[in-house]
Order: sequence, then C-alpha cells, then structure tokens
Amino acid sequence: MKKLRSSLSNMILVLVAVSLVMGGILAWVNHITEGPIALQEQQTLAAGIKKVMGGEKLTVIGTDTITYNDGKPQTFIVHKTQDSHKRPLGVAIESTTLGFGGDLKVLVGFDTEGTIVGYTILQHTETPGLGAKADKWFQEGSKGNIIGKSPSQKPLQVTKDGGDVDAITASTITSRAFLNAVNAAYDAYAMNLKADQ
Repeated sequence: MKKLRSSLSNMILVLVAVSLVMGGILAWVNHITEGPIALQEQQTLAAGIKKVMGGEKLTVIGTDTITYNDGKPQTFIVHKTQDSHKRPLGVAIESTTLGFGGDLKVLVGFDTEGTIVGYTILQHTETPGLGAKADKWFQEGSKGNIIGKSPSQKPLQVTKDGGDVDAITASTITSRAFLNAVNAAYDAYAMNLKADQ
C-alpha cells in the first residue's frame, strides 16, 4: 500500500475523516445511554420525593410546572403527594439556584401548612468536602437544621445575614445559595396553593 504524502490537504482530509468517525461514535454512545440515564433520573427523583415527604407509602397525584420572572426566569416543578388513605401530604418542589460552583438543584418537601418536612440535593457542582456538605448540614439534628421551619413569615437566612440558620463552615456562599433555593421553593409552594384555591 502506498504511503500518503505529507501535505496540508492530506492532513486536513485525515483530520476530517477521524473527526467524522469520532463524532459518529459519540452520537451512537449518547443514543445508547440516553434511556438508562433518563430512567436513573426518574428513580432518583421518585426516591427523593419519598425521602423529603417522610414516607414510603405515598403517591404522587399530580405534577405542575410553575414559571415566574423575578428579574431572571425561574421554573419550579411541583409534585403533589397523598398518603395511602388518599389524604394530602403536601408537595415536593424542585428548585434550582446558582451556588458557588454552578447550579444547585434542591428538592424540598412542604406539608399542607407550608412547613419544611425534608429536603435532598438532586444536583450540585459545589466544592467536595465543603459545599457538598449541604446534603447533611441542614437536616434535622445538624447545626443548620431547617426541618420543621416555615419561610412563610421570614425567609430563611444564614446568621451572618441576620437569620437564624448556621452556615456550613467555610462555605457561606453555598449556604446562602441553598437557602435561596429553599425560599424560592416556598414561594412556588405559595403560588401553587393560590392557584389551587
């Protein structure tokens, strides 16, 4: 077989051919992994809803999307839940805000009175070891406990900002972002409540 002559046109031809082959392989891999990734996200969300609403025996009876523009358009997904006796438990709300390292996506559970029942972090890009502590720091029994609180009277804030929630040590920006996401989720809860009346 004759060796290709080293010229600019031959190098471009080889580079284009390699790029096309690699692009095709990446598209194929993306197509193959799309389904399993979507299924995993659904399972994570279902487990998260059960966790934040405090029970295994619940049913999601409806999902609403709320969008409002507060200078920056925000979208919230509201999952309405009921127990096994068909009594309303409250809602689990997906809320996203900008943290220290990027988007911080939180799922917050509110009972029918607007009190925080639980939360879980669905997605974050915070610093490992610091900002990543948000998944445990604000849980019941921890220093920054928000469980059982309601942002209805006063938004949740860290103590540095005049609030009553302890920030994660050396990670005030993530703590503020997390509390902003929870407060925004409560606003979506209040809007959803008004829409249902």
